Amino acid sequence: MSLFAKNKTSMPDPGKALPGRLTPIPTAATHFVNGAALKGPYPHESEIAMFGLGCFWGADKAFWSLPGVLVTAVGYSGGYTPNPTYEEVCTGQTGHAEVVRVVFDPHRIGYPLLLKAFWEAHDPTQHMRQGADVGTQYRSAVYTYSERQDAEARASMEAYRAALSARGHGAIATEIAPAGEFYFAEDYHQQYLAKNQHGYCGHGGTGIPCPVGPGTGPAAS
Repeated sequence: MSLFAKNKTSMPDPGKALPGRLTPIPTAATHFVNGAALKGPYPHESEIAMFGLGCFWGADKAFWSLPGVLVTAVGYSGGYTPNPTYEEVCTGQTGHAEVVRVVFDPHRIGYPLLLKAFWEAHDPTQHMRQGADVGTQYRSAVYTYSERQDAEARASMEAYRAALSARGHGAIATEIAPAGEFYFAEDYHQQYLAKNQHGYCGHGGTGIPCPVGPGTGPAAS
């Protein structure tokens, strides 16, 4: 099968996606910034969120310093190919988005505040792209782990849609769906912008703040 996508802005046919492999690809053991175990075990009451907002180098950095965030990891999700490599994802033939998985303490930061950071860190009106980064891997996505997360994500999207519309922006193109398998990206991608402080980051938000209503602090999550 060719490793070159014919149309990187359209999702591949699941039956024609790259086959991948049975075993996970190697990755880092610990978070480069805070030393936490990348794959856990995590504290008992911690929760997980997952977001796609373009290049995952910048996505990772947008979350790792937030109070209450315990560990972040970049990887691939939302597609069809098991245990893909970065090169395979870049073909557009895996269906995966570049994502950041966020493990957080819900007593210190609520999920709606993570959503606020998500919306403000990128432009969710861009379809299958962020800036000069074009392709299905760069799509905007919220992958949820519970009905509560799904409801909060959709409420947050509607609030941000109204804020963007009031300023003349177009429709939000973000995908909201139940979280599927998360595949850790290679070691060198983890906390890339901490290791390479002048590295590329194609992120650029709209400059419009996302409203966060009453009851969206830690207790609400």
